[in-house]
Amino acid sequence: MENFTKLKELVASVEADAAKFYNSGNGAAGTRVRKGMQDLKNLAQEIRTEVTEKKNTK
Repeated sequence: MENFTKLKELVASVEADAAKFYNSGNGAAGTRVRKGMQDLKNLAQEIRTEVTEKKNTK
C-alpha cells in the first residue's frame, strides 16, 4: 500500500508541470512531465509485481 500512496503523490506532483506544458506551452515543464511519467510507469510496474506476488502466495 506504501507504493500506491507514492504513486498518488507522484501524480499530484506532475500535475502542475502538466498544466504549464499544456496551457502555456512551456517546453521545460514538458520535459519534467515526461520524466514524471517514466517514474510513474516504473512505480506502477513495482506495484503490479507486488500484487502478483501477494496474490500467488495465498
